[in-house]
Amino acid sequence: MSAPLPAQEQAKAEEQKVSPAELKKRAKAEKQARRAAQKGGQEQDGDVGASATAPNGVNGDSSTTKHDSGATQQQHAQKPKGEKQQKGQQQQKQGRQGAQEVESHHKRTGSQSQPLPIRRRPSQSGAPPVVQQPAPKKINKQVELFSHLYTQPRRQSIEGVSKDIHPAVLALGFQMSSYEICGSSARCVAMLLAFKEAIQAYTTPAGTSLARHLTSHYLSPQIDFLKSCRPISESMGNAIRWLKKLIVEIDPDTSEQDAKDDLCERIDTFIRERITVTDQAIATSACQQIKNGSVVLTYAKSSIVERTILEAHTNATKFRVIVVDSRPLFEGKSLATSLMHAGLEVEYLPYAAISHAVKQATLVLLGAHSMLSNGRLQSRVGTASVAMQAANSDIPVIVCCESVKFSGKVALDSIVLNEVAPAEELLLPSKFASAKPAKEDTSEDAEAKPKSLGDWKDIANLQILNLMYDVTPAEYIRMVILPVVHRLANEGM
Repeated sequence: MSAPLPAQEQAKAEEQKVSPAELKKRAKAEKQARRAAQKGGQEQDGDVGASATAPNGVNGDSSTTKHDSGATQQQHAQKPKGEKQQKGQQQQKQGRQGAQEVESHHKRTGSQSQPLPIRRRPSQSGAPPVVQQPAPKKINKQVELFSHLYTQPRRQSIEGVSKDIHPAVLALGFQMSSYEICGSSARCVAMLLAFKEAIQAYTTPAGTSLARHLTSHYLSPQIDFLKSCRPISESMGNAIRWLKKLIVEIDPDTSEQDAKDDLCERIDTFIRERITVTDQAIATSACQQIKNGSVVLTYAKSSIVERTILEAHTNATKFRVIVVDSRPLFEGKSLATSLMHAGLEVEYLPYAAISHAVKQATLVLLGAHSMLSNGRLQSRVGTASVAMQAANSDIPVIVCCESVKFSGKVALDSIVLNEVAPAEELLLPSKFASAKPAKEDTSEDAEAKPKSLGDWKDIANLQILNLMYDVTPAEYIRMVILPVVHRLANEGM
C-alpha cells in the first residue's frame, strides 16, 4: 500500500483536477462569504453601541469576531490557494454564525421597535366598499327630425348681456321673447325704431369711420341679442340687410351727426313707405273682395287682415266674420275682440271646428309670415290646414302680404325653414290645474299611476314639438294681394 500524500500535495492535486470555471465559482463564493462576515460584524458593533443595557458578552463576541476576521484575512494572504478555499468555507460559516448571534442579541436585549402599521386598501378593510351610483342619463326631449331648429334657449334675463346693448334694444328683445310684440310687421317696425335710438346714442371711436365701425362693432351685437331672444323674421332680415347697405354707402366726408340724422330719416321713410302705406294700399285692394252678405273666415291674427276687414266695414259693407284660433298664443282672441268693438258680427271658433267654419265661409283671408320664391306661403302653424279645407270646398283663399316679406328662399315643407318655440307653452295654464293638490302616493303602484302632460319630461319616449309656422302649397292659394312697389336689390338675398 502506498503512503498517504502530504496535505499540501493533496490540495495541489485536487486544484489541478478542478476546471477554471469551478475555480471561478469558488472565488466568487469566497468573496461573498467575506462580505457577509464583514457586514455581520459591522451590524453587531452598531447594535451594541446603540444599546445602553447590552450585556458584556455581546461586546466580547463582537471584538472576537473582529479579531477573527483580521486574523483570517492575514492567514488568507499567507497561505496557498488550496488553503484559501478551505478558509473561505470556514469564513462563510463564521459569517452565518455571526448573523445568528446578532439576531439572538436583538431577542435578548428586548428591542422596543414595533412594526409599522400597514395601510390597507378599501377593498381589504372591514367596511363594505362604497359603490358609486352611475349618474342618471339625461333624456333627450328634442325631436330628432327638427334638431337643426333647436338653438340656444330664449333669453329671459339680462345675465351675461354685453354692456354695448342699447336699453331700447334690450327692452325690445324681452318683449319679443314674451310675445308682447308679436307678428312679423310689428317686430320689424319695433326693431327699426329701436335701432334709431341706438344710432343716435352711437359715437364713432377715434381712428375709425362710422361706415366701417357702426355695422360690425355696434349694430351686429344689437342684432345678435335680438336673435338670442327670438329668431328674427323674414321682414326683419330684409330690413337689416337694407340698413347695413345704407350704412356702408355713407360718404366718409359726411360729419358724424349729419350721417346719423340721415340714417334715422331714411329709417322713418322705410317704415312709412314699405309698411304703413303698403298696408293701407293692400287693405284698400283686398276689401273689394268682400261683398254684402259675405262670410269672411280668417285664422289667428294678422294686422293687415284686421285692417282689411275694418276697411270693408268702414265702406258700409254688410258681412260676418269667423275667427278660428288655436293654442298656445290665442292671437285670434285679440282680433275677435277688436272687430267686435268695431261693431262687426264675429264668431269665435276653436281650431278643431275648421270643417264647420268652412261650410259657412264664402271667403278666406290670411296673413303671411313670408312668401317664398316658389309661391308657397309661410304663416302661423295651422294655416295650411285651413287653406286645404277651403280649397277642397272651392272657397277662394286670398293672402295679403307686404313686399318686405318676400323671400328668395325655397321650401317644400315645414321642416327646413321654421321656428321651434318652448314646449312648455303648449301646457295648460296653472289656473286650469286642480285646486286641491294630489296627495303623494308612496305605494308601489305610484309608478303605474298615469301622469299628466305637465310631467312630460319624466315620461319616456314622449316629446312635445311646438312649431311656429307651416308652409301652404301654392295650389291652395287663389290670389296674393300686394302693392306694386319696386323690390329692394338686397331683399331675398
